[in-house]
Amino acid sequence: MLSEAEVRELLDLRELIDELEAGFRALSAGELTVADRTGVTVADGLLLSMPGARPGGHLTVKNVTLFEGNRPPLPTHLATIALYDRATGACRAFMDGTHVTAVRTAAAAALAARHLARPDARSLLVVGGGVQARRHLAALPLVREFDEIAVWARRREQAEALGPAAGDLEAAARAADVIALTTGAPEPVIRAEWVKPGAHVSSVGYHPPRGELPRRLAESGRLFVETRTAFAAPPVGCAELAGLPPEHGTELGEMLAGTKPGRSSDEEITVYKAMGHVVEDVVAAELAHRRAVERGVGRVAVSVGSSARTSSHGTARWTSSERSSSSARVPSSCSAPPPSAITAGGPSSSSRTTSASSARNAASSPAAKKSRIVRP
Repeated sequence: MLSEAEVRELLDLRELIDELEAGFRALSAGELTVADRTGVTVADGLLLSMPGARPGGHLTVKNVTLFEGNRPPLPTHLATIALYDRATGACRAFMDGTHVTAVRTAAAAALAARHLARPDARSLLVVGGGVQARRHLAALPLVREFDEIAVWARRREQAEALGPAAGDLEAAARAADVIALTTGAPEPVIRAEWVKPGAHVSSVGYHPPRGELPRRLAESGRLFVETRTAFAAPPVGCAELAGLPPEHGTELGEMLAGTKPGRSSDEEITVYKAMGHVVEDVVAAELAHRRAVERGVGRVAVSVGSSARTSSHGTARWTSSERSSSSARVPSSCSAPPPSAITAGGPSSSSRTTSASSARNAASSPAAKKSRIVRP
């Protein structure tokens, strides 16, 4: 079992971006076994389940809940991920998925920007003030050397907690080479005419029946998606793309494999609309599991086989006392965590501290050290 803190420590963002590239190529090549996400809606929220497996890997399932009424310290999004042995069906790992959900979404957006944003892109605008804004601020500077970075949120104090706050959204959008939309807004947060020729726009928000991405931008820009199921009706697909023909979009994996072109000119506007796909969870969870095996991180909750003296990872040895005490230490998404355990969700004081820390860490990266962060 891996807690949120352990998963956070095990996942390297740069490594995850690189590994997602192979995952998306395999997805578009039809090498993954996946099912459409299924959902159960109740009065106060919903539960989504996403199963999948790639060749030679574990059977993976992520369950994520979305309860917008949650208040700090409880995040609105909570998730768990389980890995099952493809030969026996035995559960090999059970981990917190809240951090995975946050970081894999931003990593996929950074992967798209790596291949679709102009090589000379130097200005970044992040729209949003929550977890995804924070993660995008950490991920995107890994793929471009930005001279100017700005954040806009409906509440200015949220933007200021993450980085230099943009005063006027329209002016900031018109100036940006890369625009990252990271909100849960029910209506478009920018206008299509604000996006300058040659810009790259990414959108990861989800709020049917509409959402944060302008429909006109999805129609007129060069559109890229994780998979063409993004054109299905919610909750399977993206609300902003509902009704558009699937052939209107190019899958990331097709572009990465070279079977479909990416950016065609310096003037073209490219758009990446993410719905979130289980391939991202599979790649991230398997990466975290591999690193846990290598480092002997985690606890055994159930031993498979009566003679087992090692964990199911097959590397770190565990004593009987560790086994007996392991059930008391569970991932934070499996129960209501104490305030000190929440670092990845909700605008609590602890998460705002984490937000500022993450922004400072991003600013100290090799790419960001060359950047001049300005206020538009």
